Amino acid sequence: MGSHRRLAPSGFDRGACVALGVLSAAAAALGPVPASAAPHDDVRAEVDKLYEQAEKATEAYDKADERADALREQVSTAQDRVAREQERINRMREALGALAGAQYRSGGLDPSLALLFSDDPEDYLDKASVLDRIGAREAGELRRLRSAMRELAQERAEVSGKLAELDKTRKAVVGHKRTVEKKLARARRLLNSLPYAERVAYQRASRGGRTGVLGPGGAVPSSARAAVAVAAARSALGRPYVWGANGPAGFDCSGLMQWSYAQAGVALPRTSQAQRHAGRLIPLSQARPGDLVTYRSDASHVAMYVGNGQVIHAPHPGAPVRYDPVDMMPVSSVTRV
Repeated sequence: MGSHRRLAPSGFDRGACVALGVLSAAAAALGPVPASAAPHDDVRAEVDKLYEQAEKATEAYDKADERADALREQVSTAQDRVAREQERINRMREALGALAGAQYRSGGLDPSLALLFSDDPEDYLDKASVLDRIGAREAGELRRLRSAMRELAQERAEVSGKLAELDKTRKAVVGHKRTVEKKLARARRLLNSLPYAERVAYQRASRGGRTGVLGPGGAVPSSARAAVAVAAARSALGRPYVWGANGPAGFDCSGLMQWSYAQAGVALPRTSQAQRHAGRLIPLSQARPGDLVTYRSDASHVAMYVGNGQVIHAPHPGAPVRYDPVDMMPVSSVTRV
């Protein structure tokens, strides 16, 4: 995205970047394009709309992918707990088995200890008469065994539930990816339907903005970590937009913010909607370098304020990480991390 007259940002694949890059090179060889070669308004409007829809789908993809990563960690942790709980139960059974063996050798096995050979001692223990036939030590051990078995059953149920949710989330990731790819394919077909000169004009418009160094504009970062994040974002200038990527070779909009703040030791959420709530909301008039600026009512795009009325962001395919005016689109919120 360049300004409010440029394309809305969105998520795109590497193929789009390569294709649009070729157009840019060809445009440079041809020289100036006549003003009459501007893209048809209806085609450009449709492409802009597809880019915006693709970016929203990219945010959904990032969110689902982040959730899948978290679930994988939770499943692994829960499975470890199940294994440890099973080991504890096995040790308890062995101890009770040793007690039963000692009783047998000293004169016979107490009938109540026969429940050691069952996987479910709960029904047996629930009968008050049982407690009259076993000693206090055996009763205590059996109660502990029953409690451990309940905990194990609960842990196994939790693992089962998380595995089901993980499977559902994986399918959502695939679905969002397909949505993005369809939107981008449709946008490419529309662009390819234009005459060559109009495609060049469109490419020039979409690659507006600057990748050079800007002056500080009198603003200073709000903190040391914000200064590090701004420096990191500036170091990414010129790198390509790659949907679903969070660096360092390529970025989508929220991926650039996450990576930049990671260089300062700050862990931001993966999506622009979540990043919007990663700090304190402030008015745009108080923005300082390092603050996150989200756009549109659904916060589906995010950029980093760098002072001088400018932001750094990853706009869309074919438009590398660059500077643009902070008011390039309607601002949703400004967040100080």
